[in-house]
Amino acid sequence: MKNEETLSSVWEQHVGAEFGAKSADEAVATMTEESYVNLVPLMVGARGREAVREFYANHFLSQLPPDIEMVPVSRTIGQGQVVDEMIIRFTHSVTMDWLLPGIAPTGKRVEVPFVGIIKFEGDKISHEHLYWDQASVLVQLGLLESAGLPVVGAEGARSVLDRSIPLNDLICRAKATARKTSGAPQKQAGRSSTGSGRRGAVAQRDQSRG
Repeated sequence: MKNEETLSSVWEQHVGAEFGAKSADEAVATMTEESYVNLVPLMVGARGREAVREFYANHFLSQLPPDIEMVPVSRTIGQGQVVDEMIIRFTHSVTMDWLLPGIAPTGKRVEVPFVGIIKFEGDKISHEHLYWDQASVLVQLGLLESAGLPVVGAEGARSVLDRSIPLNDLICRAKATARKTSGAPQKQAGRSSTGSGRRGAVAQRDQSRG
């Protein structure tokens, strides 16, 4: 239990250095020399404590939206690691190399589920693996059209916190679309076949008259 409390405390200290103090030096002070950070959906991050410090300073902490908010969902601690599940909310009002490299601020709101897997060596962080649904982010910013694709927007994040939100909407939509698509060609084929038969009969009558 004491070890779990230590890991949780160090992780809280790390998060406080990032989102509270916005200090790269304080953040990497909680990490090992060979630590690394991998934001997996984009393959963005750094390897080695000094490179991580530079990444934090130039591409992460300096590019956090002023209204960014983290809503805790769950935390699991064991086997030398912390797994945090959360919802992150923010307005895309600043450049965000760590999440949206090359995309100018849109001014739009985003809500997205995040999962962080934080591995420790002793009482120091050795690596961070961060996961989220990038398609959901792009949908909310108007950069990806959700129609016809198996993707969702902010409702994905909201369903984590609100169990009254129904699930399987995409499956229902896909089945409805499949029924419409499968029905249309059959009707068209029937009309085409009938029309062909009528034209053939008319041609035969004309020949017999001649």
